[in-house]
Amino acid sequence: MSSSSLRNCSVAALLVLASGAQARELRVCADPNNLPFSNEAREGFENKIVDLIAHELNAEVRYTWWAQRRGFLRNTLNAGLCDLVPGLPANLESVRTTAPYYRPSYVFVTRADGPDVSSLNDPILRQVKVGVHLIGDDGSNTPPAHALSRRGIVDNVRGYTIYGDYNQPNPPARILDALAAGEIDIAIVWGAMGGYFAQHESVPLKVAPVKPAFDGPQLPMVFDISMAVRKEDEALRQEIDAALSRRRADIDAILAAYGVPRLDGGMKQAGRMP
Repeated sequence: MSSSSLRNCSVAALLVLASGAQARELRVCADPNNLPFSNEAREGFENKIVDLIAHELNAEVRYTWWAQRRGFLRNTLNAGLCDLVPGLPANLESVRTTAPYYRPSYVFVTRADGPDVSSLNDPILRQVKVGVHLIGDDGSNTPPAHALSRRGIVDNVRGYTIYGDYNQPNPPARILDALAAGEIDIAIVWGAMGGYFAQHESVPLKVAPVKPAFDGPQLPMVFDISMAVRKEDEALRQEIDAALSRRRADIDAILAAYGVPRLDGGMKQAGRMP
């Protein structure tokens, strides 16, 4: 074989190797209609963070879109449709989770001219219309709804299904539309949602973290948020962990840009919350 042929073979081999290196896929399951977290146009902050991770792994992201409702993990990650799910509470039993990359809480959201409230024990919660999310057709309640009920605050509370009308953009945001329209006076929602839509509603809204952070040992208002892989995918979990650590500053910047209130110092550093 001539030296020219050898060179051509070597170049071809390098091209094959390079092609193989670029062919890695990061298979991700996410909701296609759930800003500020994710959507099919990849406009959510979880989409942006996944892109950072994929870049660190020299991988291309391939999404499987699935409405994030009951059975989501069973039907997606644990069914083998994908290898990674972002934005889940740390230490879920059915999966293997990364180290947390942010810590949000539930928040009170009011109109700019509305009442100031930061505690579940504030008397104003008995005097105004309060909106909370309900989960599922059976009306299962979120932690804030349980906390209000424990205090006997029921008659002035309005429930909004977190699933909503999936034909509409970002169904969970209807509660904040109702707040902006004056149908309720206070909304108690998950912090990332409240912080984001406070910047995008038609009227100015203000946001404050719910206190106490733990309304008794069984009712947390704050959760550490991680990414999840299957139980057996320890090697991938370690890769994701390392990538999250390396891109910490970029992740903090993304969360700040989306107005995500945090209790782990990130938003304070970004100048968003006292």
